[in-house]
Amino acid sequence: MSDNAENTHSYVLDPESSTEMARLIEQDRFANQNMGGVFAGLSTIDIASLHTILDLACGPGGWVLDVAFENPTISVTGGDISQRMIDYAIARARTQKLANTSFKVLDIIQPLDFPDESFDLVNARLLMGVLRREAWQPFLEECTRILRPGGILRLMEPTDLGITNSPAQERLNALFTKALWLAGYGFSPDGNTLGITTVVPRLLYKTGYQNLRYHAHAQWNGIEVEEEINYHRNTAIIFQTIQPFLVRAGVATQEEVQSLYQQMLIEIHQDDFCGMYNSVIMIGYKS
Repeated sequence: MSDNAENTHSYVLDPESSTEMARLIEQDRFANQNMGGVFAGLSTIDIASLHTILDLACGPGGWVLDVAFENPTISVTGGDISQRMIDYAIARARTQKLANTSFKVLDIIQPLDFPDESFDLVNARLLMGVLRREAWQPFLEECTRILRPGGILRLMEPTDLGITNSPAQERLNALFTKALWLAGYGFSPDGNTLGITTVVPRLLYKTGYQNLRYHAHAQWNGIEVEEEINYHRNTAIIFQTIQPFLVRAGVATQEEVQSLYQQMLIEIHQDDFCGMYNSVIMIGYKS
């Protein structure tokens, strides 16, 4: 992430990076396939009530496009701070002839450029490196404003960065978690955890959401799973990209981070490598 990019938005990773866009395209596909579908956590009654949907921090639009393809009668909008991501999402929607989609550039830490009560569902995933802790409450209030009465807010966040049997990745996970905390992300009391899935439900309750529900998901990765190559590629890109962030946060030197990174690449390709990755879908209903 360039210093210039860091000064113009709250994202940990550079949203205009072509490398990050490629990673998110793969991550979208992986998440949509492995978490029980695009509407995981929602009931059939919930889904039947949806006519207008907004996906915030949509990246290259994978979730929006999948929802629109599977549900041609639903109008689906995606918003992201990255012009590059939005341009790509629009191009894909045109190629797939998905007329029920629209995309716009927006910053989710600013007031959202939509009228009150515009959407039946607001969706957002993996904001752990986007929203600093003081930004969560205003963000939830904006989501509430643009939801219709009875509308649904659906959030998905990790409980951790994964638990693996790779000593190097475990150390990098710990450094990344600490660096996020030092930079103002998450709700951990000490920087040893993310704390998002612990505190955000309380914020939802405080904001007035009712009938809060939680849908936990665990993904195991090891040599036997089909997605192993995608996991290796995604992990390698993330930990290569965040190295400057770790160094700037002061949690490690460049030499330490690079050494751990090289060791991690060796360890995650071992036949006995395995890891468990946990996340929670948090759902609330506007009163």
